[in-house]
Amino acid sequence: MFENLSEKFDRAFKLLKGQGRVTDVNVATTLKEVRKALLDADVSFKIAKQFTEDVKEKALGQNVLTAVSPGQLMVKIVHDELTKLMGAEKVDISLKGSPAIILMSGLQGSGKTTFSAKLANYIKIKRARNVLLVACDVYRPAAIQQLKVLGEQIGVEVFADIESKEPVKIAKKAVAYAREKGISTVIIDTAGRLAIDDEMMNEISAIKNEINPSETLFVVDSMTGQDAVNTAKTFNDRLNFDGVILTKLDGDTRGGAALTIRAVVDKPIKFVGVGEKMEAIDVFYPERMADRILGMGDIVSLVERAQEQYDEVEAKKLHKKIQQNTFNFDDFLTQLKQIQKMGSIKDLASMIPGVGKALKNVDIPDDTFKNIEAIIYSMTKEERANPAILNGSRRKRIALGSGNKIEEVNNLIKRFDEMRKMMKMMSGSNDNGQKMMRMMENMKGRM
Repeated sequence: MFENLSEKFDRAFKLLKGQGRVTDVNVATTLKEVRKALLDADVSFKIAKQFTEDVKEKALGQNVLTAVSPGQLMVKIVHDELTKLMGAEKVDISLKGSPAIILMSGLQGSGKTTFSAKLANYIKIKRARNVLLVACDVYRPAAIQQLKVLGEQIGVEVFADIESKEPVKIAKKAVAYAREKGISTVIIDTAGRLAIDDEMMNEISAIKNEINPSETLFVVDSMTGQDAVNTAKTFNDRLNFDGVILTKLDGDTRGGAALTIRAVVDKPIKFVGVGEKMEAIDVFYPERMADRILGMGDIVSLVERAQEQYDEVEAKKLHKKIQQNTFNFDDFLTQLKQIQKMGSIKDLASMIPGVGKALKNVDIPDDTFKNIEAIIYSMTKEERANPAILNGSRRKRIALGSGNKIEEVNNLIKRFDEMRKMMKMMSGSNDNGQKMMRMMENMKGRM
């Protein structure tokens, strides 16, 4: 995400390295590269030009402190302007009303149906509200079935009227059903089209007028770049939506939509989709996104994701097992699952300052732990609980069963034994216990 943009910004700021002060000449040279970087990221010429003019005005109006280099000053100014361009502050979703009604809009292929389910899962878990998903896409083949499958996956009821072909009536029935059942939140998935047309716009406008939603959200595929911004403007002119959702932000996106959609439609980006899983949804924080674009990482979001997976009771049990030297492969497998729930490994790594840049050309697939899991699952229950019994013949059987070489099995067991020894050595006190847990995380990283 934003890798090319980050690299080009970094190259632009290097032009100021070694410069003693900010001047018209070095600022102009740097901003020429910044403007080119924005245009390459599919930002419109008008916005890129205005952005660099704002940065230039602020840069030339500042006196550089002795402790701050011109390059550092420029990074700070660009960071502030990027944050402002993307909305300055995060904006929460509104859940007013009884029930609160969220109307989803967007083109076909934008990921609207999938994100409707992700949003339902987010509201169910983070806001502790019961949710009803409503299937109002009566045109696309299997759209209703797709929503039902996703609803079952996250434990959310899906309202569908297979007999009806009138989305407005289906939406009204669903809202009445939610009131009757005491359901606090309704998310309506509407039909998309391959292109904007009057029929689609009239239909979704009619739904909005009839049900009066608390929120109308526009879902857009961030990989479509400036086209996404143009589509958002057309939808907003007709629907006057409340916020934007950017999907597929983990893909090969140049970032133009994320940077400029707020400036064009004057509506906040509220959420972003960052993966395939139902948990792959992030609240949009402009400042954190600016951090990531400029290669500063996003430690706050990383910690928040870790905290979401943290279970205090399980952590105490784990700590006790480590102190007693009974930590086994089942426990290790549980830890791996928790890391995987936090998101893709490359996305997590990009949140650590400096790491995203280092991994630019490194392919880290989402199934990074697949081989480790295959090896552990090929062990018997007794072997996972008691790794000491893993002799040569057992290891050979595990290698065959997991589709790995015997050397890979031996390497995993060796690393695991090293980790257990360090854990045991460091588990004398609470302080050491915390150090030990950090050591375990480091060892998992090495594996």
